Amino acid sequence: MKNRNYTFIMIIFISIAALLAGCNTDDVEAEDDGKIKLITAHNQTSPDNPYQVGLLKFKEVVEEKSDGKIEVEVHAGTIGTEESQLIEKLQLGAADLVVVSPGLMTQTGIREVDIFSAPYLFNSYDHWLRAVDGEVGEEMAAIINEKSNNSFKLLGYWSAGVRHFYGKVPLESVDDLKGISLRTQTSGVISDFWQKTGAIPSSISWGELYQGLQQDVVDSSENAYPFFVQQAHHTTSNGKYITETAHDYTTRLVLFNGEKFDNFPEEYQEIILDAAEQSVVAEREATNAQDIEYKEKAIDDGAIINEIDREPFIEIARPILDDFVKEIEAEELLQKIRELE
Repeated sequence: MKNRNYTFIMIIFISIAALLAGCNTDDVEAEDDGKIKLITAHNQTSPDNPYQVGLLKFKEVVEEKSDGKIEVEVHAGTIGTEESQLIEKLQLGAADLVVVSPGLMTQTGIREVDIFSAPYLFNSYDHWLRAVDGEVGEEMAAIINEKSNNSFKLLGYWSAGVRHFYGKVPLESVDDLKGISLRTQTSGVISDFWQKTGAIPSSISWGELYQGLQQDVVDSSENAYPFFVQQAHHTTSNGKYITETAHDYTTRLVLFNGEKFDNFPEEYQEIILDAAEQSVVAEREATNAQDIEYKEKAIDDGAIINEIDREPFIEIARPILDDFVKEIEAEELLQKIRELE
């Protein structure tokens, strides 16, 4: 009887040991059917948005190259229309990949990345490409990963087009901005720039901006054609006049949860990196095409577009940028960017 109990106990012990040996608490969780699901998200609600194009390309490549072993779920504003919500979800593990603007990263303590938010940092799209696809982009990716303790792994830089002013009056000179309320960031380098022009920065959420323009809550805003025309801002009386200030060749960051990425087998890591690279190409192409398409749509819808001498704007921005990079300790990055002009 004693031997029988001993044998029974040993069987249980060996079974538990075998079970534990086959488990690794660091492994990525799989669905009941054995698939791994990745939650990806951006904050734009329009299905035609370039962000959606980029994430759908990411989904296509990941699912195809993994033979369906990895499933990608794409959320277009459905788990957060504010980028702060997306960052929080990424940190908590409720999302695996998100698209956010550089300014949001300062809330996580990574101040250097906010240099990409500065007005007139780049003088052309090619200048922007040379920076983000070169040494500057690589250095920023390393800073983000290190300062986030691997919470964030940067997979690529998307474009969000070229930002212009649009409002209830056309701008003939920088002086026309005096006293104009402008929906933009109300703190930081962007706010400092617009205040120096004489505008009054105002904070309204993106989802409420159409109504704000329509009801005179704000006189104007600034963004790229694909974004504000898709939201019909140009059809309001306070969005009708578009002045091509080209004050920002916009950068968006594609961030993955770094800890989760590291727990994938190398094969899956390579698939994700390849998919991210292809998403960058797809998103940029969509943005550039839509910049032309939605400018034409704005004109067809009755918007009035004018160009302006940008030098007075650049002269206002330069000293603000010089002071700002000292504050965020990014002087070397700015120097490298200017050397690429």
